[in-house]
Formats: sequence, C-alpha cells, structure tokens
Amino acid sequence: MQDHDTQNPPVRTLTASARRVGNTLRQEVDVNGRHVIATDEPQSLGGGDTGPAPHELLPATLASCIATMISMYGERRGWPLTGLNVEVEYDPESVPRHVEVVVNLPDGLAADQVERLRRVADTCPVRRAMEAGFSFEERLIAGAPASLTA
Repeated sequence: MQDHDTQNPPVRTLTASARRVGNTLRQEVDVNGRHVIATDEPQSLGGGDTGPAPHELLPATLASCIATMISMYGERRGWPLTGLNVEVEYDPESVPRHVEVVVNLPDGLAADQVERLRRVADTCPVRRAMEAGFSFEERLIAGAPASLTA
C-alpha cells in the first residue's frame, strides 16, 4: 500500500497539444485531454480572428487565475464578492516583461478582508510560475506527430 501525503498531493504535469485547423492560423488546443480551446491570429496578420491570439492568453490566464483564487477563498468564508473583476495589462515588449494587475473588489469589505484577499491573489499559481521563471526543452521532430510523453 502506498503512503499518500494528504497535505501535499502529488504534482501532476499539465499538458497542452495544439493542432492546426486546415490551412489557417487557427489552432485547436487540447488542454489536459479534457478541454479544447481555440486560438487564432487577427485578420491583419493573416488569421481569421476567431479566437484570441496565443500571446493574448497569458494575461487572460493570469486574470482568471487571480479571480478564481479570490472567489474560492471568499466563497469558503461566505464573503460577498459579487462584482469581483480582475484586470491585467501585459506589456510584451518591455524587458523584463511588465504586468499590471488591478483587482476590483465589491464595496463593504472590511480592511482586514481586503488585505487577506490581496495575499490570496499573490498565491495564484500562474503568478507564482511567472515570478519563478521558466527553462525550456524543445525537440523538433520531422514526420508523424510525436506525443509529449514519448
């Protein structure tokens, strides 16, 4: 019998696989084998603008992650967070990259609640990953599509 640490569940690898749709710039992206999202480029770059461009997903991912973390925390405590809105502005040209996050909370929260929600926003896994940085390993394989697990 395997001993499981209930405080630290096993880390799972997150996966995404993008496939080109026809002869377009649209990509269907399988996320963890459970969801499919689509990206595309604007018409000015030769795309059909049928979805966000891939680089637009970075600020969207951060905004939704922060909003989700705050929402989950507030729900567990019965705090009214109707109207919660997270805005992210991302400057892809600056070095280092610059991200501005504005969390719009509803009126009526006590100062200690607002401070706690600020700390919760800081725990967003996307933010932590961005702050930690990345290393990349890349393989180009000619021929049949390769699996990420190969």
